[in-house]
Amino acid sequence: MDVKQMFKRFLFALLLVYFDLILVVMGQDQSGFISIDCGRLPKNSTYSESSTGLKYISDEPFIQSGVSKSILAEYKSTLQDQVAYVRSFPQGIRNCYRINVTIGIRYLVRATFLYGNYDGLNQLPEFDLHFGVNFWDTVKFDSVVISNRKEIIHIPSKDNVQVCLVHTGSGTPFISALELRPLKNTTYVTPYGSLSLLLRADIGSTINGSYR
Repeated sequence: MDVKQMFKRFLFALLLVYFDLILVVMGQDQSGFISIDCGRLPKNSTYSESSTGLKYISDEPFIQSGVSKSILAEYKSTLQDQVAYVRSFPQGIRNCYRINVTIGIRYLVRATFLYGNYDGLNQLPEFDLHFGVNFWDTVKFDSVVISNRKEIIHIPSKDNVQVCLVHTGSGTPFISALELRPLKNTTYVTPYGSLSLLLRADIGSTINGSYR
Protein backbone atom coordinates (compact mmCIF):
# COMPACT_ATOMS: atom_id res chain seq x y z
CA MET A 1 0.00 0.00 0.00
CA ASP A 2 1.49 3.35 -1.00
CA VAL A 3 1.60 6.48 1.14
CA LYS A 4 -1.29 8.12 -0.72
CA GLN A 5 -3.65 5.21 -0.03
CA MET A 6 -2.57 5.07 3.62
CA PHE A 7 -3.31 8.77 4.00
CA LYS A 8 -6.77 8.34 2.45
CA ARG A 9 -7.59 5.52 4.84
CA PHE A 10 -6.34 7.51 7.80
CA LEU A 11 -8.42 10.53 6.74
CA PHE A 12 -11.52 8.35 6.31
CA ALA A 13 -11.06 6.83 9.78
CA LEU A 14 -10.59 10.30 11.27
CA LEU A 15 -13.81 11.49 9.66
CA LEU A 16 -15.69 8.49 11.06
CA VAL A 17 -14.48 9.30 14.58
CA TYR A 18 -15.46 12.95 14.11
CA PHE A 19 -18.99 12.11 12.97
CA ASP A 20 -19.38 9.55 15.76
CA LEU A 21 -18.57 12.29 18.27
CA ILE A 22 -21.09 14.59 16.61
CA LEU A 23 -23.78 11.91 16.85
CA VAL A 24 -22.99 11.30 20.53
CA VAL A 25 -23.46 14.99 21.31
CA MET A 26 -26.48 15.50 19.05
CA GLY A 27 -28.19 12.33 20.23
CA GLN A 28 -27.60 12.67 23.96
CA ASP A 29 -30.43 11.91 26.35
CA GLN A 30 -31.84 15.25 27.49
CA SER A 31 -34.55 13.91 29.79
CA GLY A 32 -34.78 16.13 32.85
CA PHE A 33 -32.72 18.89 31.23
CA ILE A 34 -33.98 22.45 31.60
CA SER A 35 -32.25 24.74 29.09
CA ILE A 36 -33.50 28.33 29.11
CA ASP A 37 -32.45 30.96 26.58
CA CYS A 38 -32.93 34.23 28.44
CA GLY A 39 -34.44 37.03 26.37
CA ARG A 40 -34.98 34.79 23.36
CA LEU A 41 -37.30 36.11 20.66
CA PRO A 42 -39.93 35.37 19.57
CA LYS A 43 -41.59 34.70 22.92
CA ASN A 44 -42.26 31.05 23.80
CA SER A 45 -39.94 29.86 21.00
CA THR A 46 -37.97 26.61 21.14
CA TYR A 47 -34.96 25.44 19.12
CA SER A 48 -32.01 23.06 19.06
CA GLU A 49 -28.64 24.76 19.43
CA SER A 50 -26.79 24.18 16.16
CA SER A 51 -23.42 23.03 17.54
CA THR A 52 -24.57 20.88 20.49
CA GLY A 53 -28.10 19.76 19.64
CA LEU A 54 -29.29 20.89 23.09
CA LYS A 55 -32.93 21.97 23.10
CA TYR A 56 -33.53 25.48 24.45
CA ILE A 57 -36.75 27.25 25.34
CA SER A 58 -37.61 30.91 25.81
CA ASP A 59 -37.52 32.27 29.37
CA GLU A 60 -40.99 33.82 29.13
CA PRO A 61 -42.69 31.24 31.42
CA PHE A 62 -40.12 31.73 34.18
CA ILE A 63 -40.00 35.48 34.79
CA GLN A 64 -42.33 38.47 34.68
CA SER A 65 -39.82 41.33 34.48
CA GLY A 66 -36.93 42.52 32.34
CA VAL A 67 -36.57 43.32 28.67
CA SER A 68 -35.15 41.31 25.78
CA LYS A 69 -32.05 42.66 24.05
CA SER A 70 -29.81 41.34 21.27
CA ILE A 71 -26.02 41.36 21.44
CA LEU A 72 -24.27 43.09 18.54
CA ALA A 73 -24.62 41.22 15.24
CA GLU A 74 -20.86 41.21 14.68
CA TYR A 75 -20.42 38.80 17.61
CA LYS A 76 -23.22 36.34 16.86
CA SER A 77 -21.53 34.32 14.10
CA THR A 78 -18.78 33.02 16.41
CA LEU A 79 -20.93 32.24 19.46
CA GLN A 80 -23.46 29.60 20.43
CA ASP A 81 -27.12 30.42 19.82
CA GLN A 82 -28.17 30.72 23.47
CA VAL A 83 -26.04 33.83 24.08
CA ALA A 84 -27.34 35.81 21.09
CA TYR A 85 -29.98 37.45 23.29
CA VAL A 86 -30.00 38.60 26.90
CA ARG A 87 -32.68 39.56 29.38
CA SER A 88 -31.76 42.88 30.92
CA PHE A 89 -33.19 44.29 34.16
CA PRO A 90 -33.06 48.10 34.11
CA GLN A 91 -35.91 48.30 36.64
CA GLY A 92 -35.92 47.06 40.22
CA ILE A 93 -33.18 46.02 42.61
CA ARG A 94 -33.91 42.28 42.58
CA ASN A 95 -35.37 40.26 39.68
CA CYS A 96 -35.87 36.51 39.99
CA TYR A 97 -36.44 33.48 37.79
CA ARG A 98 -38.68 30.80 39.30
CA ILE A 99 -38.09 27.31 37.91
CA ASN A 100 -40.02 24.18 38.85
CA VAL A 101 -37.85 21.21 39.87
CA THR A 102 -38.18 17.78 41.47
CA ILE A 103 -37.68 17.65 45.23
CA GLY A 104 -34.71 15.57 46.33
CA ILE A 105 -33.01 15.41 42.93
CA ARG A 106 -29.45 16.74 42.80
CA TYR A 107 -29.15 19.48 40.16
CA LEU A 108 -26.31 21.31 38.53
CA VAL A 109 -27.53 24.88 37.98
CA ARG A 110 -25.55 26.97 35.49
CA ALA A 111 -26.07 30.67 34.77
CA THR A 112 -24.34 32.14 31.71
CA PHE A 113 -23.65 35.82 31.06
CA LEU A 114 -22.22 37.32 27.86
CA TYR A 115 -22.36 41.09 27.51
CA GLY A 116 -21.82 41.46 23.75
CA ASN A 117 -22.38 45.24 24.09
CA TYR A 118 -26.13 44.57 23.95
CA ASP A 119 -26.92 48.06 25.30
CA GLY A 120 -24.50 49.93 23.02
CA LEU A 121 -22.73 51.51 26.01
CA ASN A 122 -19.59 49.35 25.79
CA GLN A 123 -19.34 49.47 29.59
CA LEU A 124 -18.90 46.14 31.38
CA PRO A 125 -21.39 45.92 34.28
CA GLU A 126 -21.01 44.28 37.67
CA PHE A 127 -23.88 42.86 39.71
CA ASP A 128 -24.74 40.14 42.21
CA LEU A 129 -26.28 36.73 41.65
CA HIS A 130 -28.44 35.14 44.36
CA PHE A 131 -29.76 31.61 44.68
CA GLY A 132 -33.06 32.09 46.45
CA VAL A 133 -32.42 34.44 49.37
CA ASN A 134 -28.73 33.50 49.58
CA PHE A 135 -25.83 35.30 47.93
CA TRP A 136 -24.30 33.13 45.19
CA ASP A 137 -21.57 35.21 43.56
CA THR A 138 -20.70 38.56 42.01
CA VAL A 139 -20.79 38.66 38.22
CA LYS A 140 -17.87 40.51 36.64
CA PHE A 141 -16.49 40.61 33.10
CA ASP A 142 -13.05 40.77 31.52
CA SER A 143 -14.27 41.21 27.95
CA VAL A 144 -17.30 42.13 25.85
CA VAL A 145 -17.24 38.71 24.15
CA ILE A 146 -16.02 36.33 26.87
CA SER A 147 -18.82 34.67 28.80
CA ASN A 148 -18.95 34.41 32.57
CA ARG A 149 -20.52 31.22 33.93
CA LYS A 150 -21.59 30.47 37.47
CA GLU A 151 -22.45 26.95 38.62
CA ILE A 152 -23.92 25.50 41.77
CA ILE A 153 -24.92 21.96 42.74
CA HIS A 154 -28.07 21.90 44.83
CA ILE A 155 -30.69 19.47 46.15
CA PRO A 156 -34.03 21.35 46.35
CA SER A 157 -36.20 20.89 49.41
CA LYS A 158 -39.23 22.34 47.62
CA ASP A 159 -40.65 22.12 44.11
CA ASN A 160 -39.00 25.26 42.71
CA VAL A 161 -35.75 27.20 42.79
CA GLN A 162 -35.15 30.91 42.30
CA VAL A 163 -32.19 32.50 40.55
CA CYS A 164 -32.06 36.25 41.15
CA LEU A 165 -30.16 39.14 39.56
CA VAL A 166 -29.41 41.93 42.03
CA HIS A 167 -28.51 45.51 41.12
CA THR A 168 -25.50 46.83 43.06
CA GLY A 169 -25.13 50.24 41.42
CA SER A 170 -22.39 49.20 38.97
CA GLY A 171 -24.39 48.64 35.81
CA THR A 172 -27.58 46.93 34.71
CA PRO A 173 -27.90 43.20 35.56
CA PHE A 174 -28.60 40.81 32.69
CA ILE A 175 -28.44 37.11 31.91
CA SER A 176 -27.92 35.06 28.73
CA ALA A 177 -28.91 31.50 29.69
CA LEU A 178 -29.99 29.30 32.59
CA GLU A 179 -29.44 25.54 32.54
CA LEU A 180 -30.39 22.84 35.03
CA ARG A 181 -29.02 19.31 34.74
CA PRO A 182 -30.14 16.43 37.00
CA LEU A 183 -27.21 14.52 38.51
CA LYS A 184 -26.96 11.13 40.14
CA ASN A 185 -27.49 11.49 43.87
CA THR A 186 -24.16 9.72 44.41
CA THR A 187 -22.34 12.55 42.62
CA TYR A 188 -20.78 15.35 44.69
CA VAL A 189 -22.11 14.10 48.00
CA THR A 190 -22.19 16.74 50.72
CA PRO A 191 -23.71 16.48 54.22
CA TYR A 192 -25.51 19.81 53.91
CA GLY A 193 -25.76 22.97 51.81
CA SER A 194 -24.89 23.50 48.15
CA LEU A 195 -21.62 23.36 46.23
CA SER A 196 -20.38 26.24 44.07
CA LEU A 197 -17.92 25.64 41.21
CA LEU A 198 -14.38 26.84 41.78
CA LEU A 199 -12.59 25.22 38.84
CA ARG A 200 -13.17 22.47 36.31
CA ALA A 201 -10.04 21.00 34.74
CA ASP A 202 -9.02 17.92 32.77
CA ILE A 203 -5.99 16.81 34.78
CA GLY A 204 -3.38 15.28 32.52
CA SER A 205 -4.63 16.82 29.28
CA THR A 206 -1.83 17.55 26.81
CA ILE A 207 -3.78 20.17 24.86
CA ASN A 208 -4.38 23.66 26.16
CA GLY A 209 -8.00 23.74 25.04
CA SER A 210 -11.54 23.43 26.30
CA TYR A 211 -14.45 21.18 25.40
CA ARG A 212 -17.97 20.54 26.58
